[in-house]
Amino acid sequence: QLELVESGGGLVQPGGSLRLSCTASGSISSFSAMGWYRLAPGKEREVVATITSGGTTNYVDSVKGRFTISRDDAKFTLYLQMNSLKPEDTAVYYCNPYYGNWRRFGTWGQGTQVTVSS
Repeated sequence: QLELVESGGGLVQPGGSLRLSCTASGSISSFSAMGWYRLAPGKEREVVATITSGGTTNYVDSVKGRFTISRDDAKFTLYLQMNSLKPEDTAVYYCNPYYGNWRRFGTWGQGTQVTVSS
């Protein structure tokens, strides 16, 4: 079974930075398109950033210019560099494969909490 573990979250002030990591373990047979997702209180889960196996990236409009997604296939690790953080970025961040039907995913990890507050 594939296991994904997120880390790197924490409490930061507005304008601060964090770097999230997602490491894969278990039975790994492929490393395809991956994404970072977030779930904020009172809101639905949303896709924040995605990266294909070829390195093509996409971002939700609210984080463009501030967040950068990257991957290290040799280490089976996914990263999310977050700069100029805003209070609205406060959420639990998760990693998972990215597909068009991602809303049907039944398995999510524990995620990592990001809190942006003064």
